[in-house]
Amino acid sequence: MDAIHPVPELVWAVFSLLLVALGVYLISRRTRLPFTVMLVIVGIAISYVGSNVPALAQVEETLRISPDLILFVFLPTLIFESSYNLDVRQLRHNSVQILALAIPGLLLSTGLIGVIVWQALDIDLLAALLMGALLSATDPVAVTALFRQIGAPGRLSTLIEGESLFNDATALVVSKILLTTLAIGALSANQLAGGLLSFITLFAGGLAFGVMLGYLTAKVIGWIYSDPILEIGLTTALAYLSFLIAEEVFQVSGVMATLGAGLTMGTWGKLRVATSVRVYLEHFWAVLAFTANALLFLLLGMQVDLNSLASVWDLVLWVILAMLVSRALVIFGLLPLVGRLPKVDPIGIGYRFIMFWGGLRGAIALAIVLSLPEYPFKELFVALVTGAVLFTLLAQGLSMQPVLRLLKLDQPPLADRLALLEREIIAHQRAIRRLPALHQGGLFSSRVTQRLNHRSHHAIEKAKKEIRQLRKTQLSHDQEFNLFFLRALTEEKSYYREMFERGHLSESVTRRLLMTLEHQTDTLRYNGQFHNGTGRLQYEYIEHWLFSRFSSTPLLHNLIERMRIARIGRYYETVWGHFQGSRHVLHSIDELASIESTPSDIVARVREHYTHWNHLATDKLHRLNHDFPEFALLMQERLGRRIVLLSEVETTREQARHGAIPSGAAEEIEAELLHQLKRLRGQPVQKIYDDPELLLKRVPLFAKLPARLLRIIANSCEPITLEKHDYLVHQGSHNDTLYIVSRGTVRLQHYINGEEHRLSTLIAGDSFGESALLGEGHADLSVIAQTPSRLYALSREQLQTLMEQDPELKSLLADSNAQQQIIHQHNQDMAPE
Repeated sequence: MDAIHPVPELVWAVFSLLLVALGVYLISRRTRLPFTVMLVIVGIAISYVGSNVPALAQVEETLRISPDLILFVFLPTLIFESSYNLDVRQLRHNSVQILALAIPGLLLSTGLIGVIVWQALDIDLLAALLMGALLSATDPVAVTALFRQIGAPGRLSTLIEGESLFNDATALVVSKILLTTLAIGALSANQLAGGLLSFITLFAGGLAFGVMLGYLTAKVIGWIYSDPILEIGLTTALAYLSFLIAEEVFQVSGVMATLGAGLTMGTWGKLRVATSVRVYLEHFWAVLAFTANALLFLLLGMQVDLNSLASVWDLVLWVILAMLVSRALVIFGLLPLVGRLPKVDPIGIGYRFIMFWGGLRGAIALAIVLSLPEYPFKELFVALVTGAVLFTLLAQGLSMQPVLRLLKLDQPPLADRLALLEREIIAHQRAIRRLPALHQGGLFSSRVTQRLNHRSHHAIEKAKKEIRQLRKTQLSHDQEFNLFFLRALTEEKSYYREMFERGHLSESVTRRLLMTLEHQTDTLRYNGQFHNGTGRLQYEYIEHWLFSRFSSTPLLHNLIERMRIARIGRYYETVWGHFQGSRHVLHSIDELASIESTPSDIVARVREHYTHWNHLATDKLHRLNHDFPEFALLMQERLGRRIVLLSEVETTREQARHGAIPSGAAEEIEAELLHQLKRLRGQPVQKIYDDPELLLKRVPLFAKLPARLLRIIANSCEPITLEKHDYLVHQGSHNDTLYIVSRGTVRLQHYINGEEHRLSTLIAGDSFGESALLGEGHADLSVIAQTPSRLYALSREQLQTLMEQDPELKSLLADSNAQQQIIHQHNQDMAPE
């Protein structure tokens, strides 16, 4: 935008075009014509009649399309919104084909267009290759907007959108190399090597920077609890700053940076956005993308100079022919070769034809050609690129929906059709349950109720009949099993998200559970096979070699212990989540089956798998509760505290709504409660008895000592780490040490005539060895770790040294009451289980 225009004229121009776009949008919804194509046509009309209408002429003069306007104003919004909503699982599954089209495919297209244009037009080969680079990159803005409106199949949309999002960096690099070559006048090996390095830097560097910035933004959003202004504002800043910093500071691809930021936020970061904000965020970006799309394509149409195009119409036809031929060779020649690679899902002929015909060009090509420096062919290139873009938007864009219908690709896949019929059944069942309440409320005709009830029953029967017809004609038994199993997995996935939103699962564990489900659904969806899934509950033993090797190192000991506790806590929470999720599906499976009258044998097979998973999780929970009882108690305590806090939040909102408490006070109370809930989110290990000072207070010998003396003794305690089945004390060995259990369980046992007698089991906070600390040093029992455990040890020598240094400690420990407590504790230790 030119800064010399007064602000009122700029505001007048922008919002006048926005009103025009809203009118076009309304017409597009009614006529089902592509919105972006209609915007271009209206833009051309505005440009054509602008000379006779002063108001339109003023708008056209105030807003002129420019490279900076496209790249720095419109593109960040459109790329971020598109990548944020992109199906990343589809993108990952088709990544080989997408990258093949975005890099070697674009290079091949550049060469083909360049050669054809070179032969047909009287220009140099290097200039013709530059034209090929300009027209080889499909436009993500045009493609995304069109395919979303016409409802293209999911995989097809991902293939075309993914290619158009990724090939922009390749086109920019090739354009820069060719511009440098044109300035020099010859192409050298050094230039090719430098161009390759430049491509890697621009492409990979931009993507890496965007992913990193998206990750940092998502981390910050995770620290904020349900604040729409901050969360939406941060994503807006992310979209633009990722583009600007990448382009202006690091000299890498801004498009790739914004793409990486959007993909990161749409996958890893979406879970960190508060549930109450997520809907606002999606609506905000939808409105922002609509505004950018509307203004961009109107300005694109206003850029078209029909007189200029008419003067070079024959050259435009050659460029269009070159563009179509090169696109056909890439799609129908390169893609089949890529489809033969291992683990690559081939693309059918129907999809390939749509990819050929749907390779639209748009604002990106115009931005590149308008940003070219002045040279003899620039004006010609602007006209030719404008003509080619206009052809793809009008001819290909307008015919895309009929072509999809002709190839029968406009029909939703079988799973979606079943889901739509299922929706019909559920909606009318709900209506049947609610209609009687209208009649019972009075002043509502029973005849109307009966008529509506009859219509709902008829709609349910019709939907069930269509389901039976699909099952009979298009659905094999294995396919139906896969579809029903996918529905069960979707139910489980939804439940995990609900548990996370309620704060019962941590973010890391929720991601892990969802990742497991996504692997399972991908196996079913893409391979048509069922993965048994027993590995999903495989016990993840702690890396014994790591802990045993470094736990005795003073500098790393505390770090290793924190890692060990965190690992056990995550594993416990994961197993608990599997237990809750499998139980929920088992409770819901009959309701899921009743909607579509799924055959009983399929329901039984799915129930068998979930029952097996639930039994595995139950066994693991029993084992973990036995091995790590403190984790179980702390998990239960955290869950109970969250339920109490959630009850307080609901009560506060209800009283504020009824006016029982002032709204300002309610907001403050709710904010504090939500803060406490956030602190409890996903923290199963809130407090482990790992402070030796706190542990010493639980020992009868030291229970009444002042804090100063406890601190002195605690500093002398030495941490000990044991693996499962490790012996701490052997019966008959010399022992003069007090041991306090910080984590895990240890068993005390006694051998008489070679026969084992188990005495007691100690858990976190328990202690043994008080008598050995003050008495004789021969152990009459063995101490064995039942689980990976951590203890603190205080030897008699250490205690005596402390007593000699502090007379008060010596006096207090000599108290006879303490001696009696020691004897009592020793008798308890020796009691059999």
